[in-house]
Amino acid sequence: MPEAYIVDAVRTPTGRRKGGLAHVHGADLGAHVLKAIVERNGIPDNEYDDVIFGCVDTIGPLAGDIARTCWLAAGLSDEVPGTTIDRQCGSSQQSVHFAAQAVMSGTQDVVVAGGVQTMTQIPISSAMTAAIPMGFKDPFSGSTGWVERYGAEPPTQFKSAQMIADKWGFSRRDLEVYSLESHTRALKAIEEGRFDREIIPLEGVTMDETPRQSTLEKMAELDFLFGCDKVTAAVSSQTCDGASAMLVVSEDALKRYNLTPRARIHHISVRAEDPIWMLTAPIPATQYALKKAGMTLNDIDVVEINEAFASVVMAWLKETGYDHAKTNVNGGAIALGHPLGATGTKLMTTLLHELERSGGRYGLQTMCEGGGQANVTIIERL
Repeated sequence: MPEAYIVDAVRTPTGRRKGGLAHVHGADLGAHVLKAIVERNGIPDNEYDDVIFGCVDTIGPLAGDIARTCWLAAGLSDEVPGTTIDRQCGSSQQSVHFAAQAVMSGTQDVVVAGGVQTMTQIPISSAMTAAIPMGFKDPFSGSTGWVERYGAEPPTQFKSAQMIADKWGFSRRDLEVYSLESHTRALKAIEEGRFDREIIPLEGVTMDETPRQSTLEKMAELDFLFGCDKVTAAVSSQTCDGASAMLVVSEDALKRYNLTPRARIHHISVRAEDPIWMLTAPIPATQYALKKAGMTLNDIDVVEINEAFASVVMAWLKETGYDHAKTNVNGGAIALGHPLGATGTKLMTTLLHELERSGGRYGLQTMCEGGGQANVTIIERL
């Protein structure tokens, strides 16, 4: 079967909510990483086959097929199409999967996969709250089939994070200890320049704005979120603004454009389970992926799992037995932000650079997603 290769991977800094990137239009945010990909790799812009971008809450400045708009806002060829996809938090990880599938099928040779999100301008769940003026209290309540199967109370990520903490026996203090470590790792990574090669500065923002010098005492002062008794903002991912992109190509494109591959996409899969639990799917999805790939976690050198909430990653670590020291090595979304549709390729960009820094061979990425879903990608550094 033909292989799919990663040639380049870049991202913007994560701009904190109402921070340095808050005023940037979504099209310009995405355009920034697309221009970098084109300029850095020497492929004529009219010879790209497609642009696949993840994005959630595609309304306002994120509406109208933002993938295509980002490409055009970058001043690139009118001939290149774009498509925008929504697999909730895993949207841009799924964009990598679609790009790889296009290349591995032989139907395309040069594809950009990425994502963009402007959470300051378009807050999380903006598309869901759009149902209210139409007479629905939430997107699920109008569905007879949904209500009959799952009940009238809509699923929420906060409730799921609390349920996970309860099921796996994590206290508030446990979650806060994990979260503080995320900030500590992120600040160390920034100090050591680990993100310098992957970030394309924008609007005077040169580094992630979100990591904080915090303490367990400060965390303990925060109020609980939405009826929870363990989950606070301190143990949750940060809303932020950002974009990310990866260049995925075929072996033929490597030869044609004299490109050097940095990684090979070794495995792609996606699985799902109970949507009410919502955030637990990375556990069975990881087990499924490893079985399909004929691997074990002993083969994996580095893991990136999205820190939607501390309890999500802690449950995954507890169930899999994987080493926390090799998981989210440079911090996660609790410290570095979770720009929804951009997070998948943001994490994979960091995963690739960390494999190169550490000399590891295989990296695994997974993340929880709305609807109880989880993508898993395994890449091999070359």
